[in-house]
Amino acid sequence: MPDPVSSIRNLGPASDAAYARAGITSAGMLRGMGADAGYEALLRSGARPHFIAYYAMVMGLQGRPWNDCQGAEKTALRARFDAIKARVAAGGEKPDAAIEAELDRIGTGVRR
Repeated sequence: MPDPVSSIRNLGPASDAAYARAGITSAGMLRGMGADAGYEALLRSGARPHFIAYYAMVMGLQGRPWNDCQGAEKTALRARFDAIKARVAAGGEKPDAAIEAELDRIGTGVRR
């Protein structure tokens, strides 16, 4: 049985149900999609945007505590979060999950 989404640091049991509504049923699926594509899927499923929840998930995927996010890194994550919110609000196309996962892996974030 795959690890639940809540097995990712900073994500609790409520995350399992929320991400499942977005079609993300395991920690491996979320890791494979990457932070931004995963959070966008979550918003498209009807979840309300919440910046702390976003950056806690990003930090968790990196194995870091949620409160490790500070300074310039937090500012950069806020820009990524705002771009995701805007794309969802505009009804824009979903980004290619594989491309987004690779961009997340190398640290370039959301495509502009």
